Amino acid sequence: MDAKKSATFTFELSVVSEDIDTLNHVNNVVYLKWINLAATKHWAQLSKDRFTKIYSWVALRHEIDYLKPAFLGDLISIKTWVGESSGVKSIRHVEIYANNTLLTKAKTTWVLLDAKTMRPRRIQDDILSVLNTSF
Repeated sequence: MDAKKSATFTFELSVVSEDIDTLNHVNNVVYLKWINLAATKHWAQLSKDRFTKIYSWVALRHEIDYLKPAFLGDLISIKTWVGESSGVKSIRHVEIYANNTLLTKAKTTWVLLDAKTMRPRRIQDDILSVLNTSF
């Protein structure tokens, strides 16, 4: 699946004091938390939680580019979409903005697991149809 053809999921949150590090901007670990939150929220929206007992996703790799810092009180907009999905792997893209300025972009590789065995499972048509859903 081409990332440009996939539906984009967007949500917002505000930077709170717990997100700030000793340099007075959002800590890098918080961005990773937001990237994971984007994946979780988007998958819940796409799947409507109907696969919870059958499948799980686990992150295999994160590639994150930190471009600009975010600060206390910033309103953050997080956009995510699914890229190529094949075999047991699916690529997810995330962009994090404040004031229409791109702060961070990420590409994460996720592996589909069988929820009972916790072993990798090939992405079949039931999951591909969900990942290809448009809003």
